[in-house]
Amino acid sequence: MDAFGVVDLLFEASTAANAAILGMTDAGPTDRPGQYGLDVAADDAAVAMLVDQGMSVMSEESGLTEGKSALMALLDPIDGSTNAYRGIPFYSTSICVFDEEGPWIGTVLSHGTGQRFHAVRGMGAWRDGASIHPSPCQSIEVSVVGLSGLVSAQVGSWQHRTLGCASLEFCGVADGSLDAYVLGSGISLRPWDYLAGLLICVEAGAAIAELDRKDPWVTTAAERRPIAAATPQLLSTILAATMA
Repeated sequence: MDAFGVVDLLFEASTAANAAILGMTDAGPTDRPGQYGLDVAADDAAVAMLVDQGMSVMSEESGLTEGKSALMALLDPIDGSTNAYRGIPFYSTSICVFDEEGPWIGTVLSHGTGQRFHAVRGMGAWRDGASIHPSPCQSIEVSVVGLSGLVSAQVGSWQHRTLGCASLEFCGVADGSLDAYVLGSGISLRPWDYLAGLLICVEAGAAIAELDRKDPWVTTAAERRPIAAATPQLLSTILAATMA
């Protein structure tokens, strides 16, 4: 399967994940902390489709399912599941596929808007089929920053947004809707939360960093602290403030 065949497959799996949660009567919290019934239903639908096509899958909800090919999909079936459960239309399905060379393809499907973001290594990033790029913002004073958690008061951005879906917030940096996405003190993400969005940022031309100077491109359940900014200048300002 070529790159764009994989992109189509990932969006089919993402659509199936969303279809699985529509009209659920048992969508609420499960016995596992932070997990909802809707997460489980979406996971069942997406994992089955990906594994049927030979991929191995590392999912937030079900861990590792071995496939027959060398491709590994990092899956968050519903990123922003609290938003989804409470009826806030800002949640997604996020999938990043690794091949032997590393992160290859990332897709993020916004279930609130229907927007489809994807990137292919070395080829660029797109929203609904149109090429995307970050804003030209270089100054924190006039920026709009997506936040997760509480950030140092020294990051004096013009406006903040706390939206609750990391994959879509990275995509917001990639397409210029946000100027940066920053994690606060003590906040970390798992690879399935951020990998697709981070690849989309890179391919769109945004600047990225990992706050603990660790490699973010991992296929395990390791915690990481990735951030993204529209320009290297803005990223440098944010790093100086958050690490002061």
